[in-house]
Amino acid sequence: MSLAVGIVGLPNVGKSTLFKALTKKQVDIANYPFCTIDPNVGVVAVPDERLEVLTKLNNSAKTIYTTIEFVDIAGLVKGASLGEGLGNKFLSHIREVDAIVQVLRNFSDKNIIHVQDRVDPEADKEIINLELILADLATVTKRCEGGIKTAQANKDAKLLAYYQLLEKLKQHLEAGLLAQTLDLTEEEKLALKDLQLLTFKPQFYVYNIAEEDIKNFATHRPNDLYISAKIEAELSELEPAEAKNYLQELGLAQSGLDQLIKVAYQNLDLITFLTTGTDETRAWTIKRGSKAPQAAGAIHTDFERGFIRAEVIAYADFIKAGSELKAKELGLMRLEGKDYVVQDGDICNFRFSV
Repeated sequence: MSLAVGIVGLPNVGKSTLFKALTKKQVDIANYPFCTIDPNVGVVAVPDERLEVLTKLNNSAKTIYTTIEFVDIAGLVKGASLGEGLGNKFLSHIREVDAIVQVLRNFSDKNIIHVQDRVDPEADKEIINLELILADLATVTKRCEGGIKTAQANKDAKLLAYYQLLEKLKQHLEAGLLAQTLDLTEEEKLALKDLQLLTFKPQFYVYNIAEEDIKNFATHRPNDLYISAKIEAELSELEPAEAKNYLQELGLAQSGLDQLIKVAYQNLDLITFLTTGTDETRAWTIKRGSKAPQAAGAIHTDFERGFIRAEVIAYADFIKAGSELKAKELGLMRLEGKDYVVQDGDICNFRFSV
């Protein structure tokens, strides 16, 4: 399952520094706007301690993590929706991702220029959200043109309902509100899907703070992370043992980047199921709410087509038993059919016919 998260923000807020640390991939970082014109892309592993435990228990030859693609998109500026800066190109890159993380500058440094000549992360957030809203408004307005009159003239009730829905969405955007905050039914969301609206995408925020402030922001709200991109860049250059010691010195349980990856994964409404054996221990990505045949299909389409049943052990039960064989002996393995909804951390074997 290929999923992409776009990293956006105003110029010089630390996006590219964060991206470099995130992917350990060299990108062009310079103290001026628009140094990143084409989006840089990096694929990163989703941290999951369960894989390491299972690998040791089964003496697996390989450990394969699930991944997320991060796209470093060049800085937006006020007026981007009207083509300011490199607005149209940037907005088209954002349209292609599945979720958005906004990087907001929350540190002062007279040597690093801020395009608005101030440090105000909430004001930066308003600028970015407004540009995304205006871009969506332009899309919806274009789709609305003459639609209701045409539907009325043709006496097409279904088409009329669709354009009335568009008008409702248009008014919501005109009020300066994100599309995702409009109360819609699942059917209505599906009807609007082809518009590819930017403000329908899952979105969360990273506040890039100064190194000395890291201990003041040890806790995070669900969609807000406080990260020092400078510290993360330093951590990315260290060996794992050194990085762990450095985090302990800072009083942190895990790196900001590990938290960022996990929050991105959660915002995409994804879960992980696991397979394990002597050959490999592996994490597989599926949408929350997926049933057993769809989970099997994540491994191979033939598994979904010929699905018979799933042999499932909850991760905690597997660890308690110590092995698959012992879990079977203790009655901890369940046989599940086509209607079983796979849970995060389920260890699965799928039976299928060719």
